[in-house]
Amino acid sequence: MKALVIGATGATGKDLVELLLADARYTAVVTFVRRPSGLAHAKLTEVHTDFDQLETVSSAIKGDVAFLCLGTTLKAAGSKERQWHIDYEIPVKFAGLAKANGLGSVVLLSAYGASATSNVFYSQVKGKLEDKIASLAFSQYIIFRPGLLLRKETDRLGEKISAGLLSFLNGLGLMRKFKPMPTEVLAEKLAKAPSSLPAGKHIVELNKIFDF
Repeated sequence: MKALVIGATGATGKDLVELLLADARYTAVVTFVRRPSGLAHAKLTEVHTDFDQLETVSSAIKGDVAFLCLGTTLKAAGSKERQWHIDYEIPVKFAGLAKANGLGSVVLLSAYGASATSNVFYSQVKGKLEDKIASLAFSQYIIFRPGLLLRKETDRLGEKISAGLLSFLNGLGLMRKFKPMPTEVLAEKLAKAPSSLPAGKHIVELNKIFDF
């Protein structure tokens, strides 16, 4: 399979690309990046991309499966409008171009609680993204909804505190559904999903990902 990846420089995206390159099921990996990653591999092609002008790289958005891992935080984006653009508009545009080019399978990295009707902005964005991509009618559409992710060498204080608290509660047998998930574990599940699941729409919820 030929895999396409956006969000390849994020924590989960980096782990995913490494796994795809090492996986014999994937014969080629194309990443769409703002700047060179420094990663070199015989199966890897990096397409330097202006994500506000995706049409300029549309000829490269061809393959068997697309992994949509692009996302940001409100703090990093600076505004809700900018976060909407990054988390919704760019993945939707990319998916539309992939669909027009005949791609059949999409794996979307969404989030726990995603719902278009949510009162939480982030959850609402992710829910609307899920619904919009569903409307494109890919032959295989797989959604992952993880909770708190453990990123290697994270500098997010809130993330460290939350992970520590959840780990403590998990040790007491509490809130095991919300067990923090290392990004490399999530990436492994993302990579195996297209081969493990049949055609159609699938949602892999938070409490199912570890056992997937």
